[in-house]
Amino acid sequence: MNQGDKHHIDEKYVHTLVSNNVKRLRAIHNLSQLALSQKTGLTHNFINDIEHCKKGVSAKTLAKLSKAFDVEPYQFFLPKDLLANDMMVYVKDFNDSLQKVVAELTEHYIYEKKK
Repeated sequence: MNQGDKHHIDEKYVHTLVSNNVKRLRAIHNLSQLALSQKTGLTHNFINDIEHCKKGVSAKTLAKLSKAFDVEPYQFFLPKDLLANDMMVYVKDFNDSLQKVVAELTEHYIYEKKK
């Protein structure tokens, strides 16, 4: 959406942003809808409805999703058509996830080696 299209921001647009970003974050974290449901305490059907723009999210739900993905809530409102410079947000997400995996693997390796 470009500057001239701001008058087209409506409830459907917001639902679409959230939907796209839940899908994006699930892909980054390699989570199924069922796995996300288990991490958040939300039902699988509710997550499916969010991803298909059938349901909106409350602040409470947004907090649960943010916690599950370990991201700030604004991450659910990023447009698909970000400019190249704005891709750093996605790079940071990936970098953060990668650092967590490396830390977990390192900890696991050190723990196993001590046995």
